[in-house]
Amino acid sequence: MANNADFDAASSAPADTVGANADLEAIYDIPVTISAVLGKATMQVSQLLKLGRGAVVELDRKLGEAIDIYVNNRLVARGEVVMVDDDRLGITMTEIVKSDRAN
Repeated sequence: MANNADFDAASSAPADTVGANADLEAIYDIPVTISAVLGKATMQVSQLLKLGRGAVVELDRKLGEAIDIYVNNRLVARGEVVMVDDDRLGITMTEIVKSDRAN
């Protein structure tokens, strides 16, 4: 049940905004997968099989270069890696990528 503040806010908003907000609320609980890609590398299977503990795989990005941020496998932003805690990483979005809706 909604409280009075919800009704007051809804009654003062334009009708098309209220409808749009109600439509958006229907998708708020849909889970999405967010991926941050540091870089990519290509190698032959024989090279992959030779990798062992401590092996270094060179990526196609330079240190300090923006990483790609994907939502459900779609590039949506670029950002930087940040330290959240002593042992956890996060990302800060620095650029939103305009998408081509034809895809």
